[in-house]
Amino acid sequence: MRSRIIGLSLVLALALPATAALAGPGAAGHGHGDETAYGKPGDPKKPARLVQVVMSERDGKMSFIPDRIEVRRGEQIKLALRNNGELDHELVLATLEENLKHAIEMQKNPDMEHDDPNAKRLMPKKTGEIVWQFTKAGEFDFSCLIPGHREAGMTGKIIVK
Repeated sequence: MRSRIIGLSLVLALALPATAALAGPGAAGHGHGDETAYGKPGDPKKPARLVQVVMSERDGKMSFIPDRIEVRRGEQIKLALRNNGELDHELVLATLEENLKHAIEMQKNPDMEHDDPNAKRLMPKKTGEIVWQFTKAGEFDFSCLIPGHREAGMTGKIIVK
């Protein structure tokens, strides 16, 4: 019996780090409720300014419209996302450094899907939303990290004043 408990403990000890690694791209907003360098998940029950963001591709170029959003520090925003394109797209909100690092991980695992408080992946013609509170001033990035999409122009900036 004791060897069985030790064996089970060993299996759990080995499995926990692996599941933590699968939880998301890192500390970038994947603590669900934890504050990050660019803010924290919003409270859907509280008022939020609605900002509509359209994802699309045309003539070999991919884009977010708008690709620049200004926010007041402390403000809660509801990003109403709509994929008007013919391909899957996603919006990942983070620091530029975190998104560039995560883009490298996406190259290795292009089918990684995001449905975290700071990220949403949408199939063509679908909608979704991200509710976020920007608690710190600065410039932050939002990008589609599906391989090739950011490079084709699918990136934007959030300026928090």
